[in-house]
Amino acid sequence: MSKNYNKIQNVFEEVGKIVVGQDYMVRRLMMGLFTQGHILLEGVPGLAKTLTVNTLANVLKLDFKRIQFTPDLLPSDVIGTMIYNQKKTAFEIKKGPIFSNIILADEINRSPAKVQSALLESMQEKQVTIGDNTYKLDEPFLVLATQNPIDQEGTYPLPEAQKDRFMMKLNVSYPSKQEELKIMRRMTDLNFNNKIKTILTKKDITSIKNEINNVSVSESIEKYLIEIVFATRNPKSIGLEDAANYISFGASPRASINLVLASKANAFFQNRDYVTPEDVKEIAYDVLNHRIILNYEAEAEGINTREIVTSILNKIEINN
Repeated sequence: MSKNYNKIQNVFEEVGKIVVGQDYMVRRLMMGLFTQGHILLEGVPGLAKTLTVNTLANVLKLDFKRIQFTPDLLPSDVIGTMIYNQKKTAFEIKKGPIFSNIILADEINRSPAKVQSALLESMQEKQVTIGDNTYKLDEPFLVLATQNPIDQEGTYPLPEAQKDRFMMKLNVSYPSKQEELKIMRRMTDLNFNNKIKTILTKKDITSIKNEINNVSVSESIEKYLIEIVFATRNPKSIGLEDAANYISFGASPRASINLVLASKANAFFQNRDYVTPEDVKEIAYDVLNHRIILNYEAEAEGINTREIVTSILNKIEINN
């Protein structure tokens, strides 16, 4: 058993003291953190997305900043700017909220493309340029961006190429009746103890990253992953004639990379040092759903990416 496996379980338990019914989201957020992959969250308001991210940051003792994206937000509000110091008669750098370990970009589609680009450039390059100076961002660095799927008026949808920079897109759903009852009781108890302990340090996070990096992926699993990604581009090659009528563009090579990384993390969370086909199937939808571009015919017939991914996973078999 990995020395860090129990610590991971303790993180889940500690976050669960505050957040109810979002185990799936917490698990995926941690996958992103340990594999340096950013996450796009989509869900209606009030599903504890901000609370979950904030709680996780506290349990991991990481700096956390929430940026509310609005139509009047400027790139300098995110990355920082140069300000003039009258006493020193010189310009100084004022760093923006991007200089944190975990960034919550709330309603990222509310701000214009220029602001979105500034954030996404920081995500990709892991550095920020202000004036003539370039600054490395702190490690670990994780961006979690949220989108509200029910109110699209006055929004600036992320282009498909920018969505592709996110490791996974999570569809956060409503809690069950039992979970919502627990949430209601917990949040209406004015004496509720919301204090939590720090479980992991930055040193622990680095150690876990190294362990996940050492999780083995067999050649048969690698070929299985490639077959899945190629099937999104050419469904006819595996006999999915109907799916081919609905897909405009398949997943990019980033999908293959992120499938491997997420599968490794999932195996580690199961206390294994090797990846199985089940690991791939468990995370395939989250990695692929924003990378498969459906056409108008699919929209007209109510076909979604989950159905496409499911049909591909059911069709492709792993060859040992």
